[in-house]
Amino acid sequence: MKINTTIVLAAVSTLALTACGGSGGSSGGARDYIHAVGSSTVYPFATAVAEAYAKASGGKSPVIESTGTGAGMKLFCGGVGASFPDVENASRRIKKSEFEDCQKNGVKEIVEVQVGIDGIAFAEAKTGPGFKLTPVDIYKALAANPFGKPNTAKTWADVNPSLPAEPILVYGPPSTSGTRDALKELILEAGCKTDPAMAALKKSDEDKYKATCQDIREDGPYVDAGENDNLIVQKISQNPKAIGVFGYSFLESNPDSLIGIPLNNVVPTYASISDFSYPGARPLYIYVKKQHLGPIKGLQDYVNEWAKAWGPTGYLKAKGMVIAPADVQAKSAETVKSMTALDPSTLK
Repeated sequence: MKINTTIVLAAVSTLALTACGGSGGSSGGARDYIHAVGSSTVYPFATAVAEAYAKASGGKSPVIESTGTGAGMKLFCGGVGASFPDVENASRRIKKSEFEDCQKNGVKEIVEVQVGIDGIAFAEAKTGPGFKLTPVDIYKALAANPFGKPNTAKTWADVNPSLPAEPILVYGPPSTSGTRDALKELILEAGCKTDPAMAALKKSDEDKYKATCQDIREDGPYVDAGENDNLIVQKISQNPKAIGVFGYSFLESNPDSLIGIPLNNVVPTYASISDFSYPGARPLYIYVKKQHLGPIKGLQDYVNEWAKAWGPTGYLKAKGMVIAPADVQAKSAETVKSMTALDPSTLK
């Protein structure tokens, strides 16, 4: 897996940070730069915010790492102190199990902020065959055991006779990615649930249901392209018969070479993601380690910069972020102001 690291505008120097205490911070030294990890989808937005923060504050430049949401959660929840990130960028919500890992490792207070919306875009080269797919088509093509039977489909026509007789070749995110999680939960499972037998299976054996509906095949048609979404863009640009799966912003930023593939006859666009009519729409988040607010210089100001950036006139829209509805923006702005810790009772 390739990990992208951006050190915005300046080289980073490291100072020792003793273990942080309560939510207001602790006595002891403080690292003098901000460290964020996580989603490759949120990565370009986070680097833009980091650049704006550094320019406005004159402080040390934040370090933003594209590790994938899942891998980032492990790093974020690893503990409190200099060795652990201050912020987790996420293309899905934190899981209950991840929150529990945080708690076990002393990360007691986590602030959840929804910063915008994105969509899992399916795309092909402009010279591609012109795919029109459904979640059922994608499930039958990519699931390891669609509807409980081993996947033997080799071409898209094997999946659906109305589709091109082209080999199934999909470049997508790895298992550490929040985009991969969203692919499984929003698209594959949606296709799987069209079979009434799967609803019955969920009631009788939820683990088997999850494996049947969400496990992705490993025999070649799905290619794990790592956390570098730009690499997926390059792969499908060079191979007109391939399909790519990544965050919508990467589709929007490559209009000369790529086109979005309709799902259920809905094309991935800013409007269809904003109103959630596109099946792959999902919220984007940042998670802030409240115990680091005192020790880490500028962390609150960095979070404040997000609130300045995510509105309809903010600079993140120009970067490809789909702006959240006004009520979500207002709630997120209040969370940033109060830094109220996440209530875990709503997590799954």
